Amino acid sequence: VQLVESGGGRVQPGGSLRLSCAASGFTFSRYDMSWVRQAPGKGPEWVSAIDTGGGTTAYTDSVKGRFTISRDNPKITLYLQMNSLKTEDTALYYCARTDPTRHWGLDGIDYWSQETQVTVSS
Repeated sequence: VQLVESGGGRVQPGGSLRLSCAASGFTFSRYDMSWVRQAPGKGPEWVSAIDTGGGTTAYTDSVKGRFTISRDNPKITLYLQMNSLKTEDTALYYCARTDPTRHWGLDGIDYWSQETQVTVSS
């Protein structure tokens, strides 16, 4: 299993970024996927999840209405569109695969990508 993330960077408050996660080594379309982040000095936080077909999504309250998770199964890629970014969104971001026998959330993750840094600062 390999999850390769890209798209992080530095942006001003109110700006936007899109994270991408290219998957390989497993049948991507058969797994729910998630995004997780870890802010400086804090533990990991589950951010969002999407089901296999992309029709059902969920978000942590702090990003609802600003972030959008999506996936392109033929392109074997997961996305996180982040709009109206706030300084508190600054964190290391990870894409992650959910174990099909578990619920969405940190405990349900069985594989993580490498981290990508998102910094929101003026």
